Amino acid sequence: MSGEGYEELKILNRKLDELLIKYNNLKTECSDLKSGNEGLESRLQDRDTRLKELETKYERIKLSGALLGEGENAPEAKKKITELVREIDRCVALLNR
Repeated sequence: MSGEGYEELKILNRKLDELLIKYNNLKTECSDLKSGNEGLESRLQDRDTRLKELETKYERIKLSGALLGEGENAPEAKKKITELVREIDRCVALLNR
């Protein structure tokens, strides 16, 4: 092999080594990002669950306050009670079939 060809081969090998190092670094970074993403998705799911629990609790508190005649929620409580009674009636009707 000529001197020029050998030098070009050395340059190509050096560039290949650099590319492999960069590839491995990017692969590691990608893996870390995926892992972080999974952690964030898990936290988001936990927060969503907690939010739903709090919303349910809030609705119960509003309903109980309305049942006690407190505040402006009384009409809403009556509406909710009516809906619940209708739902119970539907369930009873299905059971009677």
